[in-house]
Formats: sequence, C-alpha cells, structure tokens
Amino acid sequence: MTEPLNEIVKDAVASSGPPRIRLPARHNANLHTIIDRVNADSELHALWLAQNVNAVERLGMSDHGPVHMNIVANIALRLARLLHEREIEFTLVKNYSVTHGLTYNDSEVVVVLAALMHDLGMSIHRIDHEQYSLFVAQPILARLLQDLYSIGAATILRSEILHAIISHRADGRPLTIEAGIVRVGDALDMSQGRSRIPFQAGNVNIHSVSAAAVDKIDLGHGEERPIRIRIEMNNSAGIFQVDELMKDKLKGSGIEHYVEVEATVTGETEKKLVTLVKI
Repeated sequence: MTEPLNEIVKDAVASSGPPRIRLPARHNANLHTIIDRVNADSELHALWLAQNVNAVERLGMSDHGPVHMNIVANIALRLARLLHEREIEFTLVKNYSVTHGLTYNDSEVVVVLAALMHDLGMSIHRIDHEQYSLFVAQPILARLLQDLYSIGAATILRSEILHAIISHRADGRPLTIEAGIVRVGDALDMSQGRSRIPFQAGNVNIHSVSAAAVDKIDLGHGEERPIRIRIEMNNSAGIFQVDELMKDKLKGSGIEHYVEVEATVTGETEKKLVTLVKI
C-alpha cells in the first residue's frame, strides 16, 4: 500500500511562523529528542533562512528552506522504514552494531539529520554548497547529539551524517544505504509547489515546466522490490523530472536495486502549462 507524500508533509507546507519540523518519530526516543532540539535551535533556523534567501530571492531557484528540509526528512524516513520493513540490513548497523551498539533506530537519526542539513552550505553559496554544508553542520550536529550517545558513537554518527550530506551532490557516490536514501529523498521533493516557484515567477524552461507537471508522489512497497515510487503528472513534460533528474540521483545511490518507479499522466487530457514562449 502506498502512502501519499502530500499527506505526510501537508503540515510543513501549510505552516507559518518559526520553522517546525514534523515527522513520525514513533518509538525512536533519540529521534524524538533530536527533533525537539532541532525545533528549538535558533542557529539552524537562521541558516535555513539564509540558504533559502540565496536560492529563491538571489538565484531564482526552487525552495531550499525549512519546508524543503521537512519534506526531504519525511521522504527519507519513509524510504528507510520501507526498507527496514523488508528486513534490509542498514550499513550503520552492519558496520557498528558490535563495536558501538548502533541499531536501526540510529540509522533513522543519520537519515533525518542528513536530510535536515544537506543544503546548509547554500547559506554561503550555491557553488560547492555540498562541501560547505560539511563544516557548517559539524558544530550543530555535536550539539544535537550531545548526551544521547557515548563520545565514540556520537563521532561515528557525525561522520555518517556528513557522508550522507556530501553524497547528495550530482557526482556523489554514496557508500551507505543511509546516504543513498538521503540522495533519493532529496530528488523526490518535486510536488506540492516547492519546485514551482521559478515557473510561477515566469521562468519558463524545461526544469520549471517539468516541475509544474508533477502533481503527486506516493511511496509504498513494490510487488518485486521493497520500495515503489509512483509519480502522478498532469502533463507528460514531467517525464523530464523522472528521466533526467530523479533517475540520475537514483542511479549510483546504492539503493536503486531496491526501488521500482512508476510514472503516469492522470486525467483524460493533459494540463496546458505553456501557451506561448518568445525567444
């Protein structure tokens, strides 16, 4: 059964005022505590604002602020749980369960924190923002993980989170399932208005038009693979988002063999997105 991302993130999209991350932490006590700390962290909130100012106001790009962070964190957590439900072993558990007692719950912490911080470098510049994100995130991660883990375990988690952050770049090479999840989760934020900012501002190109063509994304278990991604489009231009953008992030993510993708154009007729283009 698929779960519509529209429902998962509707609070994030609709909310106003100070940033507030909402996600289903469920039984994961450390994740509960960390999200509470994230929601009280004024430095992190200011960085999200700065990265979004650079992206939207100065570069005319899509949203890279707290809404995007919340959506990607929810998507990534959902992807992680779909894999866990099918008993896929996570890299963190495989490598550090014996030496540091780390479990799947700690993989959720890695996935969520990497998703929330993957674009922090945008507060400095778009160019090489993935690398800038590493040193911007480092002290914040130390603060968020403090007293929840031993020094050794916290150090491991910090390294794994930073690996997931740097691996979301175009030529990134995720070496863990956790990093692959964050990479794919970032690519799946293509509905509910986030990607439509440039299009609505009059920036008509294949990127903005194809983003406006994506209506809905559902995640669930596939028939043959642990994860099925179903993308509903109102216009076939959305294929560009799937074939040129999402496929590149999925390929080489390390989790592509766990994922099946289905993209469909809904409705009897396609929505008209562009009436006239002048060159």
